[in-house]
Amino acid sequence: MSFETLIILGIFAPLLGAAIAGLTGRRIGNIASQAVTTGLLFFSCAVAWTVFARHTWGGMEAFTLQLMPFINVGDFQSAWSIRIDALSAVMLIVVTTVSSLVHLYSWGYMSEDPDRPRFFAYLSLFTFAMLALVTAADFMQLFFGWEGVGLASYLLIGFWYKKPTASAAAIKAFVVNRVGDFGFALGIITVFWMFGTIQFAELFPMIASKAGTGWEFLGHTWSALDLAGLLLFIGAMGKSAQFFLHTWLPDAMEGPTPVSALIHAATMVTAGVYMVCLLSPIYEYAPVAAQIIAIVGAVTALFAATVGLAQNDIKRVIAYSTCSQLGYMFFAAGIGAYQAAMFHLFTHAFFKALLFLGAGSVIHGMHHEQDMRKMGGLARLLPITYGVMMIGTIAITGLGIPGLKWGFAGFYSKDSILESAFAAGADNPVGMFVFFIGLFAAGLTAYYSWRLVFMTFHNKPAWKDEGAHHADDHATDAQLETHSEPIADDHAHHAHDDHHHHGPLKPHESPWVMIVPLLVLSVGAVAAGFTFYDQFVGHHEHEFWRGAIFTGPANHVIHDSHSVPTWVLWAPLVVSGLGTLIAVYVYVLKEGLGRRMAERGGPLHTFFYNKWFFDELYDFVFVKGAKAVGDLFWKIGDVKIIDGLGPNGAAWASLKSAARLSRIQSGYVYHYAFVMLLGVAGLLAFAIATWGG
Repeated sequence: MSFETLIILGIFAPLLGAAIAGLTGRRIGNIASQAVTTGLLFFSCAVAWTVFARHTWGGMEAFTLQLMPFINVGDFQSAWSIRIDALSAVMLIVVTTVSSLVHLYSWGYMSEDPDRPRFFAYLSLFTFAMLALVTAADFMQLFFGWEGVGLASYLLIGFWYKKPTASAAAIKAFVVNRVGDFGFALGIITVFWMFGTIQFAELFPMIASKAGTGWEFLGHTWSALDLAGLLLFIGAMGKSAQFFLHTWLPDAMEGPTPVSALIHAATMVTAGVYMVCLLSPIYEYAPVAAQIIAIVGAVTALFAATVGLAQNDIKRVIAYSTCSQLGYMFFAAGIGAYQAAMFHLFTHAFFKALLFLGAGSVIHGMHHEQDMRKMGGLARLLPITYGVMMIGTIAITGLGIPGLKWGFAGFYSKDSILESAFAAGADNPVGMFVFFIGLFAAGLTAYYSWRLVFMTFHNKPAWKDEGAHHADDHATDAQLETHSEPIADDHAHHAHDDHHHHGPLKPHESPWVMIVPLLVLSVGAVAAGFTFYDQFVGHHEHEFWRGAIFTGPANHVIHDSHSVPTWVLWAPLVVSGLGTLIAVYVYVLKEGLGRRMAERGGPLHTFFYNKWFFDELYDFVFVKGAKAVGDLFWKIGDVKIIDGLGPNGAAWASLKSAARLSRIQSGYVYHYAFVMLLGVAGLLAFAIATWGG
């Protein structure tokens, strides 16, 4: 079997698994559906790592496999292709590694759900759509994958479709992403209008020649490349939950926890970052669009970090953490440090999937409780989960020693972004702005991450107080089976024996089928940074990327990031350490202080707890606004004006006139003779008046 054939099989294996589980799952059963989809995913993962190894250490050159025509309309030519280069090689291992481990983890997490074939089919369908996206050689296939992961995420978020909040969250994700996708489609149209092609290989070499192209609109000349870049970024804002289009991401936690780990931590939400880095040839010649990306990314990093401070649902804290880390990736891409953005995407996939699946292990062990205020003291009872959550927390806070260049994965990638931002600030004030925003957000990240650990694993066990009411708090067996009345955001899938006890709540460690993926991801959270630092952003980055990322002659941000002042190297550690110490003080040394602060409320806590009131604002402006406009057009425009003057008005006039005219129809012959006489007299009068003169 040739290497090219192996790649093709690796890309399409998840689609085959989705088809088998989705179409024949009821016939072949739960175990067979799980085995087929998971086995094919591990095959895809092995292929992906082979591709990555050949590219990184085997000197493999980039190539494109054209499989079959896709859409051919005039000059709009698209073929189904598999593009293999540094960018797609990185994304292949990110997608398949996380997805295969999530498939395996779901064996335990979803063990009592009656709809497992459907769940595993959706997981595999999502993975295939993501693989189609990251291997696309033109905008059409990219858009196909883009919409495919949107569809799969809708299906997975609303997997428990009888649960109203899950269905609402799925619809919200779908609608918000349609807003972004409308901008994305307009961006593709703009690119095609400018260049007459959507093929990346044809498009990228032409971009420099169109750098000064303008577009006349409303009496003003707009930079066409900036316009295209901005419209394409709007698509990324929706998919990657950036400021203004972020509201769907926390609500997406209504889906099962494995879904959160797969879609909303490591893969789908990073599609926007990948797209911006892939289109680096456009953004290098679209400085205004690039600056907007940097600013939106920085604001998102800060916004999500502040909201994460006040959340109590363990999954929502991690969801806002995802949103914040995506902001880091975007502002890195916006200042031209695409390599650093991809490095953080790569490391983040491991430790964020680890944190989500670790949270799932906590929820599983706590019998589907997600409120951290009802946890505490779990370190002894869930020792392995506690250990991996500690590793994930250390990784996301970027703990490391700059002088020794030693630390966990997040240390290498996040510090690389901050150093690049400072280096960019020498020529660009936006660079300095995002540097200080990123630095402040790093302190907040440390605080809310350790807050999660302390509230869940270290504080006084609040679940002992809840235990007496535990049995009463849970749904009946019938409700659990039908998913009709879920108690917590993420239960509805187990009919575990522990649900039926009437004694105190007994948290327990997860089964090994859930623990093994956590241990594998822990290795990535520890080692992914120092293992691949040189390839992504270090001395060997040119050899690694080999033109997959384009940087213009004036872009030397990554090079300059290696010679920043010493205080810049140490600043992230100092700020993160400060955030950690404050968390230790509030939640360990002065245990209960955090709860009292929350109970007191105050404007700042209220503002953060209510997510900057974005949902309320959008509800007022868009939902109620649309309803008010609809009522205006319906009740006044349609009913009173159009119907009043049109059908209803004419019908009323006809009815009234008919009522009066009907009185003439008396039935008496002399009445009709009189009318006929009047008619004849009228005709004679008309004739005399016309011809008598």
